[in-house]
Amino acid sequence: LNNYMELQVQKREQAGKSVALRRTGLIPLELYGKGVENLHLTAPVKEFKKVLKEAGENTIVNAIFDGKKYPVIIHEVVRDGVSGDILNVDLYQIRMDEKIKLMVPLEFIGISLAVKEKNGLLVKSLQEVEVEALPMDVPHTLQVDISKITEIGQSLYIKDLDLPKNVKVVFDLKTVVATVTAKVTEEEELAKQQEAGAGVDTVKVETEEKKAERDAAKVVAEAGATTGEAPKAEKKAEKK
Repeated sequence: LNNYMELQVQKREQAGKSVALRRTGLIPLELYGKGVENLHLTAPVKEFKKVLKEAGENTIVNAIFDGKKYPVIIHEVVRDGVSGDILNVDLYQIRMDEKIKLMVPLEFIGISLAVKEKNGLLVKSLQEVEVEALPMDVPHTLQVDISKITEIGQSLYIKDLDLPKNVKVVFDLKTVVATVTAKVTEEEELAKQQEAGAGVDTVKVETEEKKAERDAAKVVAEAGATTGEAPKAEKKAEKK
């Protein structure tokens, strides 16, 4: 446990009064875990931000409380929707002998020849993946070497990742991680727009032609109706 970052925490007497705590430069923490007692704690916001920046939400941190070390993971950080300030934090205490599942960020490294020499566009389908491992084996990031992509249209999959020993990815191995696609040039985009515009104009012309045909047919029908009904009206008048 001595190799992990440490966060000094203090006991919080009351579960409430979070606003008052933050005014004094502290943030409220909740420490919980399987088979352990929930603890209401506080930590200096500056110290916590430092630990969060370096450890992230998938690395073990030792919470120091009453001279004891609690191996925890920063499980959730709740922030203010407007200011972005940290409102409260959940720390999940783990057991070092039990496997855990965590989302681990992907780190894209290398240079793809399909991008550099063939003017391709790298499309990242995933930014993180879920892994299962013992706490001490969980990697901080998983590297994706895009130099393996040498052709336009080629993809990298979960199965192509170089996983550390004793780490299992929970995702489907056939899931696409990254693809290099052909770039659409301005000329091609303009051509597409023009084609789409031509299509609309064509439909418009066809619609106008059909409308004209209907109008002409209507005029003919009205003329026929007028010449056909007048004699009948006269005959009725004669009978009277």
